[in-house]
Amino acid sequence: MTQSEACKILKAGYSVFLTGAPGSGKTYLLNEYIRYLKDRGVVVGVTASTGIAATHLGGFTIHSWAGIGIGRQASDMDIVRMATNRRVAKRFARAETLIIDEISMLDADRLDLVDRVARVAKGSFEPFGGMQIVLSGDFFQLPPVAREGEPPPRFAYHSRAWKTTNMKVCYLHEQYRQGDKEFVGVLNAIRRAEVDDMTVSLLRVLRNSGLARQRVTKLYSHNVDVNAENSRELARLSGKEKYYRMEVFGAKSLLDSLKNGCLASELVTVKKGAAVIFVKNNFEKGYVNGTLGTVSDFDEWDFPIVRTFSGREIVASPETWSIEENGRVLAKVTQVPLRLAWAITIHKSQGMTIDAAEIDLSDAFERGMGYVALSRVRSLAGIKLVGFNGVALQVSPEILAFDRELLKFSEETSREFRETPELPRESKFKERPKTYSVQKIRTQYRSAYEKWSPEEEERLLADFRADIALKVIAESLGRKYGAVYSRLKKLGSRGQL
Repeated sequence: MTQSEACKILKAGYSVFLTGAPGSGKTYLLNEYIRYLKDRGVVVGVTASTGIAATHLGGFTIHSWAGIGIGRQASDMDIVRMATNRRVAKRFARAETLIIDEISMLDADRLDLVDRVARVAKGSFEPFGGMQIVLSGDFFQLPPVAREGEPPPRFAYHSRAWKTTNMKVCYLHEQYRQGDKEFVGVLNAIRRAEVDDMTVSLLRVLRNSGLARQRVTKLYSHNVDVNAENSRELARLSGKEKYYRMEVFGAKSLLDSLKNGCLASELVTVKKGAAVIFVKNNFEKGYVNGTLGTVSDFDEWDFPIVRTFSGREIVASPETWSIEENGRVLAKVTQVPLRLAWAITIHKSQGMTIDAAEIDLSDAFERGMGYVALSRVRSLAGIKLVGFNGVALQVSPEILAFDRELLKFSEETSREFRETPELPRESKFKERPKTYSVQKIRTQYRSAYEKWSPEEEERLLADFRADIALKVIAESLGRKYGAVYSRLKKLGSRGQL
């Protein structure tokens, strides 16, 4: 299914499970839909199963938003207490749509808790109290993790809530991150459990990758390896350390979620020559989440100047991450958008698009870990694979079987929308009346509100890579500044920057 098909189904008000391989544009589509709803005054709960994923959407963890906490079980009295909490009750009362991203890492019991709280809070026996539910994620990626003393968790699709919610399956098939056909073939072989001798041989060749002569980020399975590598490499550099302390605003519980999710440390320590990675998107300045570089100097305000692999120099001035609800900022943190990048964990790499990485899967301990790590990188040419064990290239047989069902359901959904014209194609959410004239705007911006052509996109990318100011690019294309910025954001999410 294409993004445009899935977007029509979302706008029609159906509950949806949005899935697809890494790089298929799931997060981009969610952000577009969230913007669409907000433009129409529709209150939407923006959540994810992890703090990192929630930060990418500017939302909450589902545990915080729905008030379910960290437990997996709750009595009826507990549910009533959760649902009647003042903040939680207000959220559910106002929300028409609830989005939960990275659903693969939310277990069945906790999804059922959200459903039970929603039914009580909204006073409805319908699944999730009658809200439109949008679940997004890829079950081939990292699974739910059990806390110490808990029984093994079940995937979310085993929950009562999933089975009783009539969700349309939208399986995105387009690929925006990897343009390397051979690499896509390797990833598909892992995803389909079709890894053969040829696939293994191709991966073993990556041990001798020429990347050994370049400074690239190493991906490890464990935090202890990452911390040791970064500390050791930073200590090797001569020169004075520069420190940047995070500025914070808001309630401690929300701040804890933001700090865990934004990837920037409370105290960022760098030196001239340090390997760093940007952890936020800023298309105007020319970096995305995953852009690698080296600290080449510091500006007059003592902020790091980062030289990227492409040779571009960018000042890493502070950025802000926030949690917003109904247009109001509840909490925010401000920090330079960098972390040391000699090494990062595979878990923290989720959501990133990395040009080059050295990956060690020798200690992979979870099925799907190898798939997640490899799929962060754009091409085989950008990978040095130090080693991998038997678990690294495995996927769950259960997920493999379920994925085949999802593909069938998605095909049925596409056919249903193509072959049944009476299905509602237009949004159930009424658009606000336009208070502007397109013709009048085009007297100043000749191409305003026109569809972007491939040629225009190529010209936009070429000018952006040439460091031409966005204002100048907008004028030359006859577009508004905001339209150019939004287009770059879309192209960036596809991995084309």
